[in-house]
Amino acid sequence: RDYIGVLMNNEMWREQLAAVPFERRLLLLPKCLRVESKCPAPFDEFGLLCKQCGLCTIQDLQAEAEKLGYATLVAEGSAIVMSLIQTGKIEAIVGVSCLSVLERAFPYMEAAAIPGVAIPLLQDDCIDTTVDLDWVWEYIHLTSDDQTRRLDLSALRDEVDFWFSPACLDTIMGNGEGETERIAREWLGKAGKRWRPFLAVAAYQALRRDIGKPLPEDVRKIAVAVECFHKASLIHDDIEDNDSLRYGEKTLHEEHGTAVALNVGDLLIGEGYRLIASCRANAEQKAAMLTVASESQRALCRGQGAELCWARKPQPLTQHQVLEIFRLKTAPAFEVALRLGAIYSGLETYEEVESTLGVYSEALGIAYQIRDDLSDLGAQGETNDIAGLRPSLLLAIAHDKAKGEQKEVIANVWRRQLPPGGIAQVETLYAEVGADLRAKTLLETYKEQAIRSLAELENPNLKGLLRRTLGKIFNDVEIKGWCKEQEQMNGVRDGVRIEAAAPSAAPRELDVVMAK
Repeated sequence: RDYIGVLMNNEMWREQLAAVPFERRLLLLPKCLRVESKCPAPFDEFGLLCKQCGLCTIQDLQAEAEKLGYATLVAEGSAIVMSLIQTGKIEAIVGVSCLSVLERAFPYMEAAAIPGVAIPLLQDDCIDTTVDLDWVWEYIHLTSDDQTRRLDLSALRDEVDFWFSPACLDTIMGNGEGETERIAREWLGKAGKRWRPFLAVAAYQALRRDIGKPLPEDVRKIAVAVECFHKASLIHDDIEDNDSLRYGEKTLHEEHGTAVALNVGDLLIGEGYRLIASCRANAEQKAAMLTVASESQRALCRGQGAELCWARKPQPLTQHQVLEIFRLKTAPAFEVALRLGAIYSGLETYEEVESTLGVYSEALGIAYQIRDDLSDLGAQGETNDIAGLRPSLLLAIAHDKAKGEQKEVIANVWRRQLPPGGIAQVETLYAEVGADLRAKTLLETYKEQAIRSLAELENPNLKGLLRRTLGKIFNDVEIKGWCKEQEQMNGVRDGVRIEAAAPSAAPRELDVVMAK
């Protein structure tokens, strides 16, 4: 109930916050975000004096906010906040804290008529806590200059997904002829997250001059072309890796044979180029889009080629080598999507953001593939890299970290020799050497790198939309309960109220998964 109340409050104040200049805002952070056992920062009457040691997220959030013009404060305490409000220099607050502290702060903000949004912490204990960083970044950068801030990304994604229904594909691509086109369009419409066509549309929406008007028909063609390239690469990838399942069903070559599958993949590549060429863009835009698409195809094939060459003579790869394969294999599909959408919005606009799109796409693609590696773990994993005997970041990390007998086991897996305990034994070893934790750290690092690439971007629409898009793609956040210290003050023990207290104190053992 309290959490829903926070979300409602945030939506109520979102537009008012966006209208307040950065230099008239306060970012309020809790001291419990620090690594308490190692933090060298002292306190004064205004809170924590960060030493910029890099051990926690306080440094990054504070530096980014102050660069924008925010006043920042790392402290709990309504008295300090009220003092700042009373100076008349603070007109809006972005606050990070546990629900119990937020509950006590709301009356003061209400009394001062100060717009404020809140980001609850992800777990309790008042020590070494964490927060959904994407959410914080979204709020501290919220500005009325970003005309896409009201854009409903979920609705946009649903619209893009609808374009891959059979009737809609026929409208966009023209009527198909023969069995090969039927199979190709059926495969094109199969399950998938559609992130790549979504990114193409998002880039166009951010950079177009007539924001708010319906999407032109050509944007649909570009989005479908992007998915044609991607789905063709999956067909060829499944053949090369000898995979039998995709989306929980038979792969195309398992269902129709290798020859037919290869031909369908080739057809889809041709369809992608045909759709781009049929757009009503000017000659320069078409030439630029076709160049970008062909360069992306080359990069992808080079990445896949590096993996295939490894497969001929498998041996352990370093983390850097695996990440390089990710950079070449996965990032180009995201990059071509963003570039095509941006080019269609206008070549001059595209040239202003071209370099940023490259850096952002590379970090996004690597992060996405790391997340994919992590999601393959366990019995629920769709295409386990251990079973498929493919290069994996987890395998590279485990080989780097393991010693003695463990290292030999991992080395044999690299050479495509599973141990007696099979996949379960290897995954247990991952946990023992901390490979999964290291992969999660790298995932967050590359997500942060994608965000940081937007820092010098001058276009507020693209900056805001790409930041929100990253949060949309990586949207699973685990919440592990609320502040024990505050619950003790409120009279709660082990999730049970032991004496009268504020009616909105939250249960201690809350454990949910939020898809924000």
